[in-house]
Amino acid sequence: MPAPINYAELDYTQWSPVQRWARRFFKLCSKLLTRTQVEGLENFPQQGPVLMAVNHLHLFDSPVFFCVVPRRAIIFAADKFRKNWLFNWILIHVGNVIYVKRGETDRRTIADSLKVLRAGGVLAVAPEGTRSRTASLNQGHTGAVYLASRAPASIVPMVAYGQEKAYAHWVRLRRAPIHVRIGAPIALPNGKLTVEQLEEKTDELMVTLARLLPPAYRGIYAEAAARAEQDG
Repeated sequence: MPAPINYAELDYTQWSPVQRWARRFFKLCSKLLTRTQVEGLENFPQQGPVLMAVNHLHLFDSPVFFCVVPRRAIIFAADKFRKNWLFNWILIHVGNVIYVKRGETDRRTIADSLKVLRAGGVLAVAPEGTRSRTASLNQGHTGAVYLASRAPASIVPMVAYGQEKAYAHWVRLRRAPIHVRIGAPIALPNGKLTVEQLEEKTDELMVTLARLLPPAYRGIYAEAAARAEQDG
């Protein structure tokens, strides 16, 4: 069993040896198996604490983001994966994972997340809380905005789509088209946010994610995103 990670003492300025090897491997796989287009990479901060708010469509999301994000990032994973020794080893050594129990508020998870951000690291969070079963956005939760406000940290909206259809292309011996889009960092008001502010900023974040996605992926935020686009 790997030793617990001290997130306050990790060196977030460079990849670990295992991560460097894994990135080379996944980038090779991506080149051979996909046609990945990336937009907005210049929006990703080169330093400082970043909460990376992402959509969650498929198990392939993590490798896609792992290949694209220019900085070492910490990810969340469901606690059930801890029981599988192979998944656990990969998640610990490649993702420096923070395990979460679905549907529960875990103080240790919150504390570890804040340690990452306050040490200047990058934390990847899916505001929906779990993988979408409809390949479109579901209701966002306030956890991402809460963590970013408490750290404090910039929120960088980031989406990927197409990876959920990869198998259909591979069985036809075709490379799968995957799109990654990164929006401009979102700044939050100074100080502790009220419940109403957390909900308001979460809605704004989810609409921002929706606007980065094609209409078919926008889910329950489709109308709000369309209105925002009309308003400019």
